Amino acid sequence: MRNTRILRPSPQRHDKYLHSGKSNVGTLIFIFIVFFLGAPILSLAANPQENTSQQAAHQGAAPSSEAASLGLTFVPGSSSTVIVERDGKKYLVDLASHTVRQAQPDPSDPAPAPAPAAKKQLAKTVAAPQKAPAATSNQDKTKRGVYEAGDDYLFTLPTGRRLDKHGFYVNFNHRFGFDPAFSGPARGAILGGLDGFGIASFGLRYGVTDKLSVSAYRSPSVIGRPIQFMAGYNLMDEHDGKPFNTTFRVSVEGRDNFRKDYTVNFEGIVSRSITKRAQIYAVPTVSLADRRLLGPQLNLTDSPPDLPGVNTFSLGVGASFDIRPTVALVAEVIPTLVNGRDLGIHRPAFSFGIQKKIWRHAFTFGFSNSPGTTVSQRAGTRATFIGDPSGDTPAALFIGFDITRQIY
Repeated sequence: MRNTRILRPSPQRHDKYLHSGKSNVGTLIFIFIVFFLGAPILSLAANPQENTSQQAAHQGAAPSSEAASLGLTFVPGSSSTVIVERDGKKYLVDLASHTVRQAQPDPSDPAPAPAPAAKKQLAKTVAAPQKAPAATSNQDKTKRGVYEAGDDYLFTLPTGRRLDKHGFYVNFNHRFGFDPAFSGPARGAILGGLDGFGIASFGLRYGVTDKLSVSAYRSPSVIGRPIQFMAGYNLMDEHDGKPFNTTFRVSVEGRDNFRKDYTVNFEGIVSRSITKRAQIYAVPTVSLADRRLLGPQLNLTDSPPDLPGVNTFSLGVGASFDIRPTVALVAEVIPTLVNGRDLGIHRPAFSFGIQKKIWRHAFTFGFSNSPGTTVSQRAGTRATFIGDPSGDTPAALFIGFDITRQIY
């Protein structure tokens, strides 16, 4: 059929056939035969590969056993590409472009059996218990053994805990310094001095960063109405893998609503966790132009008297111990080691109590012999406050409490 020619009549014969009905019928028969016999030829010329494959399939052509033993597989419909299998992997070889690439695995093909060594390793992996990933950072390693202080204050001493960045905190400290809790008549009738006149102090703290904080604090007129401004910086923190916590703070306070008798304080706060259930504290403090702690005037509106300033050094120490996950026992003592006698301090200030920690809130209830809560006044005692040398003995302890709340 490849040599078949389509004969076309000459113009003269064409005119002859037009005048003959028999010739017209013969022409139609001839066109019909050429159309149906020429169609396979045109199809073969347009798709030589497909027709060759179909012919091979019709003749029962298949990869030879020799090709299969060599790991060769012919790609259906392609005359220039074969698949070569070697070491359990299949590679697509393009004979026309001389390229080799790994063939994509067929999901229907069974997975190759692992080698004996791989089988042993797989068995060990399956049999071995799965271990949790080990912590890699210092913070993860130490956080489990770091004590979490619930309040900015132990009782009167600062804990130096690091504030959250942009965190806003409120501190409310109350001392019933005029009425002792254990000495005197009818202590039960007046609820251990809670019916007496209280010294309520109030402060705000703000975390500028997670290391730098600022605060403002005020105590009432019965204790000289001092206002204290403070800035503190966290130098080291156990949460960062450091051996202990260190904070440095500078404060300035002035009595009569920051109008006179100014005192500048420098204090370091060092603490160390004893497991995650306890922490100890040391707070060395230098106060420049500190003044004696005095009680209220006859008229609360009167200005407190002017007193000479004395430079002092005190070393407060304390501890906190969790008896429950959210309940701690706290204790502290603040001896004035330099010029304490000039301020009328006969015995060191000390306090103890119990603290309840609830998320961002803490409440501490305890007993103390020091009515002051600012940096310069906390080392003073009730003895100078009421003018009684025995006012700072253990029998003269009074009730106090602290409330701290993180607003955000």
